[in-house]
Amino acid sequence: MPDVTRTSLVIATRDGEVRGHGRGDVVSWKGIPYAAPPVGPLRFRAPRPPEPWTGILDGASFGAMAPQGRDGPVPMDPSIPIDEDCLTLNVWAPTPDGVRRPVMVWLHGGAYVLGSSAQRIYNGRNLSHLGDVVVVTVNYRVGALGWLDLSSFGTDDDIFETNIGLRDQIFALTWVRENIDAFGGDSANVTVFGESSGGASVTTLMTSPAAKGLFHKAIAQSAPATSVYGPERARVAAERFLELVDLTPERAGELRTMPVQRLVDAAEKLVYEVPEKVPGTLGFAPVVDGDVVPRYPVAAFQKGFAHDVPLIIGSNHDEASVFRLMKSPLMPVTSDTVSTMFEAIAVDHPDLSPARIADILSAYPDLPKSAGALALSRDAGFRMPSLWIAEAHCRRAPTFVYRFDHATPVLRAARIGAGHATELPYVFGNFGTFDRDPTFWLGGRKAAQQVSRRIQRRWVAFAWHGVPAALDGSKHWAPYDERRRTLVIDGRDALVEDPDRELREIWGEKVLGFS
Repeated sequence: MPDVTRTSLVIATRDGEVRGHGRGDVVSWKGIPYAAPPVGPLRFRAPRPPEPWTGILDGASFGAMAPQGRDGPVPMDPSIPIDEDCLTLNVWAPTPDGVRRPVMVWLHGGAYVLGSSAQRIYNGRNLSHLGDVVVVTVNYRVGALGWLDLSSFGTDDDIFETNIGLRDQIFALTWVRENIDAFGGDSANVTVFGESSGGASVTTLMTSPAAKGLFHKAIAQSAPATSVYGPERARVAAERFLELVDLTPERAGELRTMPVQRLVDAAEKLVYEVPEKVPGTLGFAPVVDGDVVPRYPVAAFQKGFAHDVPLIIGSNHDEASVFRLMKSPLMPVTSDTVSTMFEAIAVDHPDLSPARIADILSAYPDLPKSAGALALSRDAGFRMPSLWIAEAHCRRAPTFVYRFDHATPVLRAARIGAGHATELPYVFGNFGTFDRDPTFWLGGRKAAQQVSRRIQRRWVAFAWHGVPAALDGSKHWAPYDERRRTLVIDGRDALVEDPDRELREIWGEKVLGFS
């Protein structure tokens, strides 16, 4: 018989009471404000505490998505509104019974310009139920409203702060620390995890002094961790954004009253312009501001400045494959765009020798073909940043490295394979969340569900104990050390010793300027 038991449960937070809804033994509280609406004078400012509410907030529905276009490469539920008043989070938890459970806080991806905690693929019910954990998913500001650095155009009376989206994430983690015990969570056992720009947010938070102590473990999935702006590049992007909205730097304050759709439209133009000029770069990303982000994150890891918390980090076997299907030139997928990317790197990093660049390019003999360009983009954007971090962090804290290789028959046939973000339904146990989802058109459902169960058990074991050993007797996952053992996740998991040796020899330990 299907589980039809319904649950309604009111929880008191620091700002007011919120009613949760559930079925079976998992309850959800959706759309909880963790910060004040960032509108008017609070636009482009760090988050502020929300005003306490009276009565009981009904947590039956998700909050609004952060302002963004609806026609992006990732389908969004048209029933979810878009609004600047977007700083909300959602909680899934087993019915509180006095037991304190681990907390897993999810930061969604989307190249820092799109995405929402309301996406169906991120529904936390299955993960909460399987792992007996509390799952929190977070909205934060994206695009220009979250990641445009206007700080150099501010005045003492009209301040623009840096890294707004990252400050939102830190504010949400602070809310978790102060409130999650009421939901049955253990505020002393918080794991932050994310994918793509969410994964890079995780690696950046690991080097941010403002985030110290707010989480105790971290999981970074497919993190473009080197995609971080320096102050000068951030200023150039901000100046171009002002041009797109017909403002001079002296009139930057008018952005606070400008219609939000105009800001979204300008941000979308900038998102396409930047990688067209310099392939492999992002229109918006964290900024090294000397404050929230004091150093380039990968360099901070290598110099021992990262928080010494246990870390799972990895990437997918065919990360770049999906980018050849998109209109955005975000990732270079042809030999010409790869060459343009390296030319830009050489300009920004004059100490980088042409010989080293030539050695890297020559290591990809298929570079003139699409397969070679995709492989180089995969390694430059995702695999090598993960390895650089793992090599450094394993000397300070337990570190576990994976490579996700699993693909269903239709994804293999479509030459997508284990592409970027294809591991997400496995982590959350949510397949079929897109309309006309093709994932199992040629079969493979049973195998995928088995892979999903193993991943989920490893992730929640890590949240519980800091060690991602499987709970069902499958392959033990040894930590990354001088043997560089890596878990290759597929129909059958394999613990492989140093599968990336050739890559490390090609790219070396010096971080290239993919930022």
